[in-house]
Amino acid sequence: MTKNGNSLDQRTFDRLSRLYIIALSTIALSVVLSQILVRKHLNDQQSDSSVINVAGRQRMLSQKLTKEIVSLTTESSTEERILLKEKIKQTLKVWELSHHALQKGNDSLGLPGKNSAIIKEKFEVLNPTFNTISAASKSIIEKIENVPPLPLSAFIENIESVKENEGHFLQVMDQIVNQYDAEADAKVSWLRTLEMLLMVVTLLILLGEFLFIFWPTAKSVRATLADLLIAEKKAKKMAFDADELSISKEKSIKELRALSHAMDETLLFARITPNGALVHIGKKFSRLFKFTKYNMTTNFADILSINETEQNIIENLINKHKKTGWQGEVKGTTKDNIDVWLEMAIIPFSPTDDKSELLIIASEITARKAAQLEIARLTKESFEEKMNQQKLVSSQIIENQEKEQNRIAKDVHDGIGQMLTGLKYNLESIDIKDIDKTASKIEHLKELTSNIIKGVRTATFNLTPPELSDHGIVPAISKLTLELGKLTGKNIVLFNKTDFNQRLDSLVEINIYRIVQEAINNAIKYADSTHILVSLSHSENILSIVVDDNGKGFDPTKVKNIKNGDGGMGMTFMKERIKYIEGRLFLNSEIGKGTRVTLNIPLSN
Repeated sequence: MTKNGNSLDQRTFDRLSRLYIIALSTIALSVVLSQILVRKHLNDQQSDSSVINVAGRQRMLSQKLTKEIVSLTTESSTEERILLKEKIKQTLKVWELSHHALQKGNDSLGLPGKNSAIIKEKFEVLNPTFNTISAASKSIIEKIENVPPLPLSAFIENIESVKENEGHFLQVMDQIVNQYDAEADAKVSWLRTLEMLLMVVTLLILLGEFLFIFWPTAKSVRATLADLLIAEKKAKKMAFDADELSISKEKSIKELRALSHAMDETLLFARITPNGALVHIGKKFSRLFKFTKYNMTTNFADILSINETEQNIIENLINKHKKTGWQGEVKGTTKDNIDVWLEMAIIPFSPTDDKSELLIIASEITARKAAQLEIARLTKESFEEKMNQQKLVSSQIIENQEKEQNRIAKDVHDGIGQMLTGLKYNLESIDIKDIDKTASKIEHLKELTSNIIKGVRTATFNLTPPELSDHGIVPAISKLTLELGKLTGKNIVLFNKTDFNQRLDSLVEINIYRIVQEAINNAIKYADSTHILVSLSHSENILSIVVDDNGKGFDPTKVKNIKNGDGGMGMTFMKERIKYIEGRLFLNSEIGKGTRVTLNIPLSN
């Protein structure tokens, strides 16, 4: 613990860290060791089944070889004996290969050749019999292949030798196969024992971690939390005392905050004395006018301009407004003879009771001023026409915004506000002693709360739906069509042809949403339509949204010339929004045949 007893000390933390590392390392080591042992044992057992299969097949091959040799005695024709000879030759080859592979190993047969001492002893007993049968079989083959062929009596002795030794070979081979099987079972039993032992060791490690690490840590954390609760109470009391002390300093803190905010948010700032001498100048101000050294006698006007007339104007502004403050545009000239326009404010302030200064806050507007001068060069007629058109659009936008804000304010005041007031009065009138009336009022409050929630949802739906910011444009349009269909009773359908589900820039999404909302509302209000289809499709670079209705339609050429009225301004808003997001809008309509509004919005990769 620290001095305040509110946290674990470094030694405890280091000890717990070491214990955790040891415990986790032990578990990891046990897992790795168990995997190594199990894999090693499995690798040893991979060849057991192959060994047993080959050993078992040796008995079958021995019987097959004997059967084929004995069959020679029943065949009198030379051709049949030659055919039997080939079979005997093939069987003998496989039989000998398997016999030697069981003892010395063979990669093609998957035999390791690693036999136990018992199996080696049995093979030593079996090998003389194997050699006898092998030699007799080879002798028979040679005699059959002799030219001219020898009679049956020539190799009858070899046949008898094979028959006499077959029984002993099968008996010893059975013992070898049984021994292979027994050794394989012993390996499996040992693997089970190994797995059980590893599991017990792992469980013991986990139990030790619980007893010596996790449980002591939990107790330590509980004690720490208790200390933290006590510390929290002390902190609350200290905070209350600090609030009391801060009241007396609130005025000066506000002034400091205002000054700090002005300096942080302004591009250019400086402090000067009332007579214009420089006290301090910001780095950005210095870089702009290439001013590197200053002292208390440096005149601020000399910094802003090398032109004497401009210096006099700046000095007159400072002298005239050093008590009242001033804000406006000032022209300066740098040492490189470059004109710089500033939007500057002169703010009087007192850093101490007996000292006053002027705070200079400015921002560079050279580019904006150049644009203003360029605009001034336009002809009066053209300029006034454009300004009048812009004023008309702006006034209509402001008027519609005011109407929408008034409608929302009225909905909130008349609907939600009154219901909230009723909810407040009902809550205040509840008497918990009168259980029956309380239960009745609670039911009424539930209904009133549901109405408030519906009102809030309606108001928020008319603003920006949460689906737009949370899930994107497609869920927002889906919600829009569903809600408008319920409210108007019209059949409004959304069809996402290409399953578009990408998220776009938030400003792009809100503008698309407003354009679609305007198109659907126009179809509802002015087209007398009963069916409205909103379809979406997209390619790699373009998102296309089409709003079709089966309304009465109109002449699009007339709408373009309308400057007043909801329909014309609605189209203006839609065009301004589509232009803002660098898209294209197409309007197709014919009287009596409905209307189609098409939006093409570029998709950034």
